[in-house]
Amino acid sequence: MAQNLTTKILEAHLVDGELKPGTEISISIDHTLLQDATGTMAMLEFMAMGLPRVKVGLAAQYIDHNLLQTDYKNADDHAFLTSAAMKFGVNLSRPGNGVSHQVHLERFGVPGITLLGADSHSPTAAGISVLAIGAGGLDVALAMAGHPLNLPCPKVFGVKLVGRLPEWVSGKDVILEMLRRHTVKGGVGKVIEYFGPGVATLSATDRATIGNMGAELGATSSIFPSDERTREFLVSQGRGECWQPLSADVDALYDEYDEIDLSALEPLIACPSSPDNVVTVREVAGIKVDQVIVGSSVNSSYRDLMTVCRIVEGGRVAPGVHFHVNPGSRQVLENVAQDGGVLMLLMAGVSIHQSGCLGCIGMGQAPGTDQISLRTFPRNFPGRSGTKGDKVYLCSPETAAASGLAGVITDPRDLGKRMNWPDVRNPDQYLLDDSGIIFPLSPENASGVEIKTGPNILPFPDFEPLPDTLRADVIIKLGDNITTDHIMPAGNKVLPLRSNIPAISEHVFEQVDADFPARARATGNGIVVAGENYGQGSSREHAAIAPRYLGIRAKIVKSFARIHKANLINFGILPLVFKNPADYDLFSQGVKVSFPDVRRLVESGSSDIPLLVNGREIVTSLEVSPRQRKELLAGGTLNYVRNVT
Repeated sequence: MAQNLTTKILEAHLVDGELKPGTEISISIDHTLLQDATGTMAMLEFMAMGLPRVKVGLAAQYIDHNLLQTDYKNADDHAFLTSAAMKFGVNLSRPGNGVSHQVHLERFGVPGITLLGADSHSPTAAGISVLAIGAGGLDVALAMAGHPLNLPCPKVFGVKLVGRLPEWVSGKDVILEMLRRHTVKGGVGKVIEYFGPGVATLSATDRATIGNMGAELGATSSIFPSDERTREFLVSQGRGECWQPLSADVDALYDEYDEIDLSALEPLIACPSSPDNVVTVREVAGIKVDQVIVGSSVNSSYRDLMTVCRIVEGGRVAPGVHFHVNPGSRQVLENVAQDGGVLMLLMAGVSIHQSGCLGCIGMGQAPGTDQISLRTFPRNFPGRSGTKGDKVYLCSPETAAASGLAGVITDPRDLGKRMNWPDVRNPDQYLLDDSGIIFPLSPENASGVEIKTGPNILPFPDFEPLPDTLRADVIIKLGDNITTDHIMPAGNKVLPLRSNIPAISEHVFEQVDADFPARARATGNGIVVAGENYGQGSSREHAAIAPRYLGIRAKIVKSFARIHKANLINFGILPLVFKNPADYDLFSQGVKVSFPDVRRLVESGSSDIPLLVNGREIVTSLEVSPRQRKELLAGGTLNYVRNVT
């Protein structure tokens, strides 16, 4: 039977289970990716397993998020991660070397492999046909220890691309079109597989942009075929020997299907405050702009930055506009500099920053009160920028540059009246420099490395097993599309606390309800109630660990985002779904809930979990695998792994 590419890769890595959508499968992992905001806790979790060295084909640790050193915390974490990487056989990308997604694409990715990353934007690697999946740090730590990844088998959503992008339209507009059509819930439980004649017109870095923001669709992953464009990119990186052709069979079938005519696309923009609030740039043109940022997690490749350089060359950023560029990697910056781009940016009044996530994760670059910020970032969730009530728009580098020059949101096609379209291509051969990567020591040399820790790095907390009967209070009731940014904020105040669970727990739901931590602690056992698509966005496992530390034992919602549900199970929080969505209305803050005989029900395999709410019985659904039931009973995955190994 003809197979799509996703099925081929999954089948080649299948350890257990059947490739039937919705059933649990186990797949082997070839590469793991950690970044510093997730990596400190993940490395502590790996160390708790007591292994002398990683057991995965290639493990990489990137320092790209917590780059502001306003006190000792981030510097201490960096020293810890560096020493741990040296001891356990992990490749380490030093501060300033670049964003994990861009550097892994450049220096490590191989077509056809699986990658598990503790960052939801790991599917950037789709640009070179890597099946990359975002996950919580504990899942990545387990993969580093040689365990397979367990996940629900995804559906495969085939998107046929035809035609060629018009001038002034780029890969960003393709994924914004997908978000306009399918929303932030449209990819849940699916791998988005792109195929068709239009694929060959997209560069590896355009494909990487589309793969990166597949996370905003809620997708498990995204994938492109490995073709001549893939080979070109790997050759330009001096890694041509890694290439192999990969594609779906002719007449391959898909669980869902869509088609995009690239030639019919126009510049698009996501308005505040959701990546799927997409309109054409023409519809919002003329709105005053205060800040423009290009780069960081996505749209930070050579092609993206050099396009901006060519657009602003000879011009000047509009008065009152702060224009920033965050290169995706030092390699990108070095190659842009070699081709004269740095001078073009500086002469136009653009500020160039170190290669890192920076404003994308709220680590600096926050806009002012009521200011309009245009960003090429993947997310514009409320407050993610670091400013409460922010007004962040997401757009392409072309739209960002045109707007920065004009001072108002501008369709980049208007630039065609005074300049030629800058048809920028990625280099045939990049200037290569791996001095920012510390490669693993031999096991003999690594054995003597001493792990460095600071006062902000605390051991992983112990969590109790699931009790026989659970009684708890509703600590907070929320609506639809609650993001991990709502649960556990990003930003320069919170991110440095990732290795200190007691401290970071004080910020849970900070932007929604600042009294939540105190109420949760005072109650003892707590419940969170919410609507659809709860936990969308980042892979940050702290959105599960910190509430668990505060005593949250269950979350009852209308539906979960994939990664967050897995993280809840990892830390012993029951992920329950309303069987009757109307029962949501029975709950309010402070309501007392009883879970009679809950341990026996979970242990017996029951999917129905009855609750007593103010004396009235309702039934919720627990849709988890037999393995996950054992993890919930143990109080979390780490407890379970310790007990069985």
